[in-house]
Amino acid sequence: MSLPSSHPEISEHKHSGKTCPVTGKGHEWCPPQPGDSRSPCPALNTLANHGYLPRDGKNLSVFDIISALKAGYNLSTFLAAFLTIGGFILLRRLTNVDLYEIGRHGRVEHDASLVHRDTSEGQKYAPISINQRLVDRLIADAKTGDEEGEGPEFGDRRILMDASDVARARIRREKESPRLDRMHAEIARGEMAIILGLWETKAGNNAGVPVEWVREWIGHERLPKDWKPTHVQGFRDVVRRSAAIRKAMEEQRKAEAEQVGEKHPPNVRSGTQVYLT
Repeated sequence: MSLPSSHPEISEHKHSGKTCPVTGKGHEWCPPQPGDSRSPCPALNTLANHGYLPRDGKNLSVFDIISALKAGYNLSTFLAAFLTIGGFILLRRLTNVDLYEIGRHGRVEHDASLVHRDTSEGQKYAPISINQRLVDRLIADAKTGDEEGEGPEFGDRRILMDASDVARARIRREKESPRLDRMHAEIARGEMAIILGLWETKAGNNAGVPVEWVREWIGHERLPKDWKPTHVQGFRDVVRRSAAIRKAMEEQRKAEAEQVGEKHPPNVRSGTQVYLT
């Protein structure tokens, strides 16, 4: 695609700091440019796209990331420090990192991502490209019509994603992927628990995150235009919401198992559990 004559050449659009040289603003959204470093983590990529982190995503210190998490998402100091220091420990790094290093498979990064393909066998780093088909499926998991005022007929603006919806998505992806160990399963739940607490809104008796915000953030790595910080997101709330996702996953798996049992009752006369088909 050719650029207008007034448009600066892409080669001049170098992200060496937090301010975008094209927009001239510190926190205006701008997608990554050639040479910028990005990871499979939408939270950190979004911070770089908005200039809370250096836009090139390179040479990031512990303090850079803590400050960006606080400024961009309004996380508490303790939560931001816990996530950042824990991440550096898992990465086995004592010095600064580029964003791509966070994609080192099996450290902070894990299979069964909600919007990224699993890491191919033999690869050290996970894919960073967003799979829009997985984004659509994630949004569809919230369009269950189980709550008043929800359902596909109302469009994205009327649909709120809650812990039950996240649980449904996590179960689906974990069925499609290699088994997660306990630590990475907790990381996977915690990622969405933060967002549920950060962006929760209410509509009538329903509470959750507008799926249009989820699509904007996880599908385009951009902060929702209509969102303004209303509170500091703390550690305890994230733990509570992660536990709610885990409980919802357990309940949904139990319900699925019971449905399978009803469809395939054991043949008790044989003395063994041979399922009838």
